[in-house]
Amino acid sequence: MDRRDFLRSTGAASATLALPGGVTNALAQATGNPWRVYEVTTRVEVLKPTGETRVWIPLPLTTDTDYQKSLGNTWEATGGQARFWQDPKYAAGAVAAEWGPNAQPVLEVKSRFATRDRVVDLTAPPGTQRLDEASRKLYTMSTDLIPTDGIVRTTALKVTQGAKTDIEKARAIYNWVVENTFREPKTRGCGVGDIKFMLESGNLSGKCADLNALFVGMARSVGVPARDIYGVRVADSRLGYKSLGKSGDITKAQHCRADFYANGYGWVSVDPADVRKVILEEPPGKLPMDEPRVKSARERLFGTWEGNWLAYNYAHDVRLPGATRGPVGFFMYPQSETGEGRLDCLDPDQFKYTMTVRELPLA
Repeated sequence: MDRRDFLRSTGAASATLALPGGVTNALAQATGNPWRVYEVTTRVEVLKPTGETRVWIPLPLTTDTDYQKSLGNTWEATGGQARFWQDPKYAAGAVAAEWGPNAQPVLEVKSRFATRDRVVDLTAPPGTQRLDEASRKLYTMSTDLIPTDGIVRTTALKVTQGAKTDIEKARAIYNWVVENTFREPKTRGCGVGDIKFMLESGNLSGKCADLNALFVGMARSVGVPARDIYGVRVADSRLGYKSLGKSGDITKAQHCRADFYANGYGWVSVDPADVRKVILEEPPGKLPMDEPRVKSARERLFGTWEGNWLAYNYAHDVRLPGATRGPVGFFMYPQSETGEGRLDCLDPDQFKYTMTVRELPLA
């Protein structure tokens, strides 16, 4: 058995996940945009292990933001060994565990974090924020599933014709994605995010990993830094949207959001995929574009998002430590390999996991 706690803020080990008094007091004092604290428990069980088995579970963002702060992680790998791992390119954090032959692999990870609404006032005068060159390069580059040339760039250039600023370009792309894509409920998981195939085939359907990736790739192709942010819903929406939240059992509540960088404002949140989710799923379903709830979501989800969601990472083409197979396109689900290869993380007959969340008091 291997049981450890990794606290990002100090880099030290701790025996418990007790909330630090000074941290929670500071969070509780926030007014106007209050913080909320949650604990997410992820439990993975490999049902048919063969040979050596490895499991990787994503952790909350390893760098604090103005909308999310990590309060520590603990883990227990029954019969095996586990350690903290961080991707060198995107700083994505994970628990990486392994077991020898004849084991019955079980890994449980608990993560505590604070989150709140994210708001960027685009009507305010711009400030002095500028993105460093290394980050600009990283978040305008192509990935395996998100190319920035060919049909992606051609489409983006047409969509952004006449737009001058990064905000204008991002707004044009956001509106185009909202108006031209649709959510396909039969898509497995959150989708694949192969935007070149989507544009070439003309099939602009999918879920969040498809639709938000389309925004990100098109923005990058015209020089606007943008990124997918992979995570999971952790609470019901307080804004009246039944489709935009989940509490309790969040095993199937994974959701990716996105943002883009605008000089003078910093990273600006967007979520065109959730606009399409509102259209499809808010009662009675298949709402028209001019329905008040759709119009409100469309306006709100360019520049803000609700703090009922846990962000994991921005990572693409992730090479998991010790993996014998190739990289994963994005790292939002627990992943596993046995001696027979990588398991399908959406197949409960081979790879069983549960995720639960509870809200914790700040005091």
